[in-house]
Amino acid sequence: MSKVIYLIGASGSGKDSVLAGVRQWLNTEVLRPSPNLMIANRYICRDWQSGNENHIQLSEAEFQRRQQLGFFSLDWQANGLRYGIGKEIDLWLEKGQNVLVNGSREYLPTAMTIYGKDLVPVLIKVETDILRQRLISRGRESLPDIEARLTRTQQQFASSKAKGPLDQCHVINNNTNIDDAVLQLISYLNSLSTPS
Repeated sequence: MSKVIYLIGASGSGKDSVLAGVRQWLNTEVLRPSPNLMIANRYICRDWQSGNENHIQLSEAEFQRRQQLGFFSLDWQANGLRYGIGKEIDLWLEKGQNVLVNGSREYLPTAMTIYGKDLVPVLIKVETDILRQRLISRGRESLPDIEARLTRTQQQFASSKAKGPLDQCHVINNNTNIDDAVLQLISYLNSLSTPS
C-alpha cells in the first residue's frame, strides 16, 4: 500500500535541506525505494527564489482559482502564505508510488483525516538551543522575533501533543549535521518499502 510521508518540523529544523538531501539519493543503491518514491513540490504564494525550497510560485489569484477548481489534495495557510499540494499526488499513489510531502504541523490533523492510515507523519526534531542558534545564523529575523517564534513553536507542539497527532510521528533528530538527518529519513523510507 502506497503512503504519504508527511514531513513536519519547526522553522529552521531543516526540512528543506533534508528533502534536498533525499533528492540527491534518488535512484541510487542507498535509497532502495527510489523507483517507488516521488517528492511533491509545494505550490506557494511566495517568490520562487526565496528560501531553500524547490517550490512552484503562484499568485494569490492563481492559488485561489486552483483551490476553487479542486486542484489541491492538501492546502493550508501559515506565516501569512498559502501552501498547496497538487492532486497529482493522488495519481502517484494510485500508480504505487510513496509520496514525500513537506507538510505543516497545524494542518496535520486535517491531512490525517484526508489520507487516514495511508498518511505517515514524520517529525524533524531539533533541541531548542540548537534551533535558536540556527535561526540566528540564518539572519532573517531579529532576536526578539526569534524568541517569539520559539515560544510559539513550543506552544504549538504542546497543543498538538495534547490532541494526539504528534505522538504518532516517526522522529528524525537533526541536532548534529544534515547528512545524519537525511540518512535517518532514508533508513525510514527504506523500512516502509520492505515487506513485513
